[in-house]
Amino acid sequence: MASEAAKAIEAILMVAQEPVDPHLLAQLLEVAPARVTELCDELQAAYSNDDRGFVLVKVAGGYRFQSHADMAPYVERFVLEGQSARLSAAALETLAIVAYKQSISRAQVAAIRGVNVDGVMRTLHQRGYIDEVGRDPGPGQVTLFGTTREFLERLGLDSLSDLPPIADLLPSADVLEALEMGLRPDPPPACEPHRGCTRARRSGRPSRTGRRRPGAGHHSSRA
Repeated sequence: MASEAAKAIEAILMVAQEPVDPHLLAQLLEVAPARVTELCDELQAAYSNDDRGFVLVKVAGGYRFQSHADMAPYVERFVLEGQSARLSAAALETLAIVAYKQSISRAQVAAIRGVNVDGVMRTLHQRGYIDEVGRDPGPGQVTLFGTTREFLERLGLDSLSDLPPIADLLPSADVLEALEMGLRPDPPPACEPHRGCTRARRSGRPSRTGRRRPGAGHHSSRA
């Protein structure tokens, strides 16, 4: 049977809207923070052994309950039912740049994406995923942006160090080479030299008569 302290943690986390700091739990339960960590570890193991549909995790420096990853299709179907307020591809791309390059200015994000990002940055700021985190010490002291605690909560991360290595998200060198080959323009068709062909004239090829145009491929003897 769970101890009184363990049940108290469950009750608090059940009603909390944000992850609860372990030090706050320790104060509420009047135990040491290390004891809170032990109790949470025991609860996590118990839920895992029972194969429950929810788990106890530590995100953004605190503990909270969340749905089990295996139940994501059902939860997503429930959450997205009748809703259309999903982030666009441009917003997700901008958010990823801020997450991995923070602290970063709006102009730097625009330089990486190659487009104006004012509207997308404003949307991400309004939704609480990014926030102003400082000023650049250089000329103009532009505003620098970084991700927020809300961002960590949404992604289920305890800290930014839990972000996957960016190298794992990039395609391999073979894939990049194949993409580059596919984007290269086709070479112009071969042009047979004939009278009036300006391409042959520019290339200095001999004309049909065998004469080479004056100056084409000619090296003066004068230095």
